[in-house]
Amino acid sequence: MRFLIVSHAQHFNSHGETYSYGPYVKEMNIWLKHVDEVEIIAPITERAPSIIDQAYIKKITLTSIPEISLISVFQIIRALFFAPLIMFRIYKGMKRADHIHLRCPGNIGLLGCMVQILFPSKPKTAKYAGNWDPDSKQPWSYKFQKYILSNTFLTKKIKVLVYGNWQNQSKNIVPFFTASYTNADKQEVPLRKYDLPLRFLFVGSLTKGKRPLYAIKLVKGLMNAGYPSEIHVYGNGIVNEEIENYIKENKLQELVYIHGAQSSQVIEEAYKKTHFLILPSKSEGWPKVVAEAMWWGVIPIVTSVSCVPWMLGNGSRGILIKGKFKKDIKRIEGDLKNKNALRTKSHKAQLWSRQFTLDRFENEIAKFLK
Repeated sequence: MRFLIVSHAQHFNSHGETYSYGPYVKEMNIWLKHVDEVEIIAPITERAPSIIDQAYIKKITLTSIPEISLISVFQIIRALFFAPLIMFRIYKGMKRADHIHLRCPGNIGLLGCMVQILFPSKPKTAKYAGNWDPDSKQPWSYKFQKYILSNTFLTKKIKVLVYGNWQNQSKNIVPFFTASYTNADKQEVPLRKYDLPLRFLFVGSLTKGKRPLYAIKLVKGLMNAGYPSEIHVYGNGIVNEEIENYIKENKLQELVYIHGAQSSQVIEEAYKKTHFLILPSKSEGWPKVVAEAMWWGVIPIVTSVSCVPWMLGNGSRGILIKGKFKKDIKRIEGDLKNKNALRTKSHKAQLWSRQFTLDRFENEIAKFLK
C-alpha cells in the first residue's frame, strides 16, 4: 500500500532520516507500521533535530510545498498565489496513493480537503486534531474543513477521527482518542498526600492560546490565599519573554520555575512529582498532556473546552475552570479543602487514562487500513 500524508507540519531531513515534531511523528509511526510506501506532502525546512523532534521509522518520499498562513492581508495574498501549486502537488500525490491521510485542521489540510473530493473511490482517513465541538467559535477555514469532511456527498470512503462523541454527526465521523503510553508502561503510583507546598505543572507551547501566564497567575493567587505552592513550566513559545518579565516584576523566582522544552522522559518524571496540571487553553482537541498527567495520577485543572469535560468526567476526575480569575480561584480552593476527595479524583483520573494505550490505538488504526 502506498500511503499519502498531507500535512502542515514542517519536515526536514538529517543524516538520511526524515524528522518532524516528535508527538506527531510518534503517532504517525504507528500508522506506518501497516503500510509499504509513504509519501508526505508538507512544508520542508533545513535544520538540525531538536529535543522535541523525532524520526520516521520508514523511508519517506517527501514532496515539498510552500508554507502558507492567513493571519494578515499579505499572507492571504501569498497563500492565494501559492494555492494552485500546492493543490496541484496534492492532486498528483493523491493520484499516486492507495490510501489518503489528511492532517487537519490547518491551511494545508483545507486544500487537501478540497482536492480529495476528486478521488471519491480512494479510501481515506482524516485526523482532525482540533476542537470538533459544533457550537464552538472557530476560524472560517476550520469550519469549512469540518463541513467538507462531514459532508457524505462531497467526501466519500473516509473515516474522520475526531475527539469527543458529538450528537447528530454524519457516518463519516468516528469518535477517537490518542495515547502516549503502552500497557507495559503501567506502574503503580503512590497516592499523593496533598500536603503543602502544592506542586503545579504547565506543559505545552508558551503561546497566548495556551495561556501559560494565566496558569502562573492562578498559582500566585492560591499562594496569596494561603496555599504555599510552586509551578514548573515546560515548553517554549512567543510569550516566553512576557512570562520572564512577569516573574521578575513580581519577584516570583521561588514560585515559578521555567524549564523550557524537555524530552518526554523528563516530563514523565515531572508528572510523578506533581499534584496538579494546569492547562487554561482557549481551545483544544484532545489535550494529550492532560491524559498523560492523569495516567500518573496528576489532577488536571483545565478550561471547559472541546471534549475536556468528558475527559474529566464533568469534574469527577479533575477540576474544570472557566478562565475567569476570581471564580477559578474559588473553584480550586473549594477542592483543595478536601484531601480525601482529591485522592479520589486522582485515582479516577488514573483509571480513566489507562484505558487509552498505544496498544489499543494501534489495533484501531490497523482496522482503518485494512
